[in-house]
Amino acid sequence: MLKKFITVFFCFLLLLPCCSLVSVAALPPSSDTHEGIDVSMYQGDIDFEQVADSGIEGVYIRSSLGSSYIDPYFEQNYSNAKAAGLSVGFYHYVTARTVSQAAYQAHFFVNTIQGKDFDYRLAMDFEDLQGLSVSEINDIALTFIQTLEEIGGREAVVYSNAYDATDIFQGEITSYPLWVAEYGVSTPRDSVNWDSWAGWQYTSRGQISGIQGYVDRDLYTEEMYLSSSGQVTPHPAMPPSRTTNAIYTVKPGNTLWGIARLYHTTISSIVEENQISNPNLIFPGEVLRIPVEDRSSTESASIRYTVRRGDTLWGIAQRYRTTVAQIAALNHIANPNLIYPGQQLEIPERNYSAAVYTVQRGDTLWGIAQRYGTTVSYLADLNGISNPNLIYPGQVLRVP
Repeated sequence: MLKKFITVFFCFLLLLPCCSLVSVAALPPSSDTHEGIDVSMYQGDIDFEQVADSGIEGVYIRSSLGSSYIDPYFEQNYSNAKAAGLSVGFYHYVTARTVSQAAYQAHFFVNTIQGKDFDYRLAMDFEDLQGLSVSEINDIALTFIQTLEEIGGREAVVYSNAYDATDIFQGEITSYPLWVAEYGVSTPRDSVNWDSWAGWQYTSRGQISGIQGYVDRDLYTEEMYLSSSGQVTPHPAMPPSRTTNAIYTVKPGNTLWGIARLYHTTISSIVEENQISNPNLIFPGEVLRIPVEDRSSTESASIRYTVRRGDTLWGIAQRYRTTVAQIAALNHIANPNLIYPGQQLEIPERNYSAAVYTVQRGDTLWGIAQRYGTTVSYLADLNGISNPNLIYPGQVLRVP
């Protein structure tokens, strides 16, 4: 009897690890992975030779935003990343509010990157979702990505945080590979509307030699690669910009100013289209027609950021080189300590060109902070400095 019990107990112990693995709700990668990063103007000047020497194999570069904005570091990042032998991909930040505008932005993306050789799928970064219904979001996303593949002649991938990939994106858009952003976990959640991930952005606070401050770190699978490296299909001139109407139902607390910013349009155009006699008087439930130009005349470099689990307003401010007070004021946040996953924040527009300071003999981080009207902690965070008491002559620091 004892021998039988011992045998059964031993079998139970052998099976226990398998049972534990089954219980973990994890989304699997589509294949083996390699290390990558994604960059934009926020990283400033990058030494891609050092990046490559750090074990990074590939980089996604932001090429463009909206219908007319080209990232000021796009050309520089592309040339230097290629020279360093890294695999390269491009992503576009979508700001569309109508399907017509989505198609126009896809044309702009292809037009921006034509003539350049690249290796990864073209990525759609659609986070600017505020004011749109789930149906509108999916229609815009699908129009953008279908147009992108049609005119570009290259495969595409959907970039999304885990929240939107679970609760927002659905239907046909999920037939495209997923590049998911989820931080502070050992593997992405399996609740998203995809069966696997092609790419995983696992932190926004990565530190890599050759980059001052933080950078997004990623794992890329083989599915992120194009079927063959090369260029997009040669693209003719941009199509003419059209104006279409979006329909918006006024919510409590709305103002025409806020609605105009949401749709990248002007108060006067909304007033004229809806024959509003008093622009200061709109009421909840009122249905407005919002004129939306394919090529927005009020577009800027400002972006919307979707709060992730573990984010703080301070951390977001550090990432985008702004202040907690500016983000709180722009987004009407009464308690800066209270933000929640999935919340959409507008990031204040400013000049993100990198200012630098070369450390001189006798300098301290405290003294440099005083000179530039900032704090030691801000400079340390911006430059990825773990020991604020240890800087050396000749070291190049990013400063506000």
